[in-house]
Amino acid sequence: MTETILTTLPQREPTLRVVAMPGDCNYTGDVFGGWVMAQVDIAGSIPATSRARGRVVTVAVNSFVFKQPLFMGDVVSFYAEIMKVGHTSITVNVEVYVQRDPVKPVCAKVTEATLTYVAVGDDRRPRVVPPAD
Repeated sequence: MTETILTTLPQREPTLRVVAMPGDCNYTGDVFGGWVMAQVDIAGSIPATSRARGRVVTVAVNSFVFKQPLFMGDVVSFYAEIMKVGHTSITVNVEVYVQRDPVKPVCAKVTEATLTYVAVGDDRRPRVVPPAD
């Protein structure tokens, strides 16, 4: 894992932004991978739900790469973008960046993932994704 230092975050609004807290970490202050995965799933579901105009469920984690560790106190920003819309499915790419050390600010891309969601109805069965506006 090599660190990529950036001077700024991507030039768009993050889908989700949180601070890694002590309960999200192991005893050495490293953020649990499962916590990051859960946040990525939440971030990916936001544009998928909007595009589907309703409930979606995660059906696949197509790829998930941890590039750098995350630490307690990191400000974690998730940037989600729809990559593909199928008949009932929506594939979303999520990039994760951290900002740390306010004394000597560092910004790094730490994780990226691609997830697939399926639009479902009230009966929790797949439904057609409506056409884009």
